[in-house]
Amino acid sequence: MAVFLSSEKISEVAELLAKDELVAFPTETVYGLGGNAYSDNAVAKIFACKHRSEFNPLSVCYSSFEKASADVIITKYASIIAEKFLPGSITLLLKRKKNSRLSMLCSAGLDTIGIRIPSNEIALSILSKLAFPLAAPSANSSGQLSHTTAKEVAEDLKNITILDGGKCNIGIESTIIDCSGEKLVITRQGVISTEEIIEKCGINRELILFSEKPKKFSFTKKILLNTQSSEIVGKNDALLAFGPSLSVNCKYVLNLSPSKNLNEATANFFSMLKTLENSDVEKICVMPIPNISLGQAINKRLKSLL
Repeated sequence: MAVFLSSEKISEVAELLAKDELVAFPTETVYGLGGNAYSDNAVAKIFACKHRSEFNPLSVCYSSFEKASADVIITKYASIIAEKFLPGSITLLLKRKKNSRLSMLCSAGLDTIGIRIPSNEIALSILSKLAFPLAAPSANSSGQLSHTTAKEVAEDLKNITILDGGKCNIGIESTIIDCSGEKLVITRQGVISTEEIIEKCGINRELILFSEKPKKFSFTKKILLNTQSSEIVGKNDALLAFGPSLSVNCKYVLNLSPSKNLNEATANFFSMLKTLENSDVEKICVMPIPNISLGQAINKRLKSLL
């Protein structure tokens, strides 16, 4: 059963989040499912809780735009839009800084991340008590409509803590704008219209593009899936193991989860993949991963890189 907390329990919520637990909380748009955005473990729990069968980027909530600048590169247009609309119902896609502490899972391996500063007082109170931002997609199962009340969240997502802040006053997701390049790209139409952005920010309409296509995670190394024999792994290769590792003579052996825990494998997936992508191996040999639960998401992403 879900555990409900009243809006006065902000400190208790902050303690749970600091322990890598998840908490659903209200924003001005819809309820979000929050977890420590600096923790691979916490972000992996979000994917598991939402029953996601693939890795889609998650927005990250901060208490202020200034704090977000510690993790992302602020562009001219991002600053203009932030001044006019933040805190508020808009998500800005910006490039991660090289020293960013954000989990690679938040951005699904991409070099951009969605930054959000909600205007809801309860959400801001939670964020102000934390030493980290919150990965916070909508608090609903994948494929379901977003929820605007704590009761709706509880009926959908089981065994989580929900901070009951009443009904969200907008009920429509935030507008998402990619501000990482020379032009603005609106990737999701939301509460704030294009016309409002143009009018309030004084931005030329010709600088705004529209796209629903997600960016792809760039990858150059050759990948060999379902590696079950050590004979296949060359001395200049890497082995990405799952469960008891094969006995191999190769450059690198990284294990997603020696105990075959899919949550742990998900938490390690992007960081290990990046490590091997940046190495000098000829190919990456991946041991079989069960095609269930979070394993489906891992396998889908691996197949997309072939």
